[in-house]
Amino acid sequence: MIRKHDISAADGNLPLLVRSLLFRNQNDFLPKWNEIKEENSCRHGRQLSAGVLLLLHRRPHGHPEHQKGDNPWVLQLIKRSSQTAQGGDISCPGGMLQHLIDWGFSLIFVRSGILPIPLLSVETGGMGTCSRERRIVSMFFANALRESWEELHLHPFRVSLLGVLPTYSLHLFRRTIFPLVALTDPHWTPSPNREVEKFIEIPLESFFAPSSYGRYLIKASDRVATADPGPWEFPCLIHGEDGREEILWGATFYIIMNFLKIVFNHQLPDLTDKRIRSKVLHADYLTGKR
Repeated sequence: MIRKHDISAADGNLPLLVRSLLFRNQNDFLPKWNEIKEENSCRHGRQLSAGVLLLLHRRPHGHPEHQKGDNPWVLQLIKRSSQTAQGGDISCPGGMLQHLIDWGFSLIFVRSGILPIPLLSVETGGMGTCSRERRIVSMFFANALRESWEELHLHPFRVSLLGVLPTYSLHLFRRTIFPLVALTDPHWTPSPNREVEKFIEIPLESFFAPSSYGRYLIKASDRVATADPGPWEFPCLIHGEDGREEILWGATFYIIMNFLKIVFNHQLPDLTDKRIRSKVLHADYLTGKR
């Protein structure tokens, strides 16, 4: 693993180190996909699947936010528009799997080698050479690329796959997230669509500062049908940007924590005395304002 204080020293080698560490980690895409298929064939309703990209980016020299001495590495995220479900939340670009479309896209671009998925030996316990495993990873990579193009105009040829993270199943939605980590071109400029309120870059170093973390109290409004209206408490990261606070919490927070644990052995700090922020979930949180 990479020690936190070695990020600056690694600098240009960071993507290679991240790729190596992610590919040594156990990949659960195939067993989770098989579990979802079996569940959907036996029960009413559908467990949905979504591919997302956790984007690692190195700010180029001369970037207005890159001050001398600062570490240039950031995670690139989006703030969801109020027109979409989970409006106002910070998330990774990506979205729902469209099986036939994304399977076809993976055949044309990913499995053909145009957009390569690196190989590892089976002994590592990582992605290995299992053809079925690679097909599922390819499908969700294609899924996440298609959605990222729609949301940010992220061109597939301006991104490189570094590895996959453990899947994450949501609690409020019957949905499982299949996260992939990718490196973006240093000179890529996002062009958000109407589903994105804001494009956000959080410095990687912010996640290693205990003062960045807080406790997020979530309460459901009277118009949200739930057996337990809360409040519920979640860990969060409080990111200051443009004179206001942006709160990273929920599924995306846990996905990033998994990334930090695998790559840097980073653990969530004690939150006992941390700042408290709160939010009320309204009825349109689950559906978006239409």
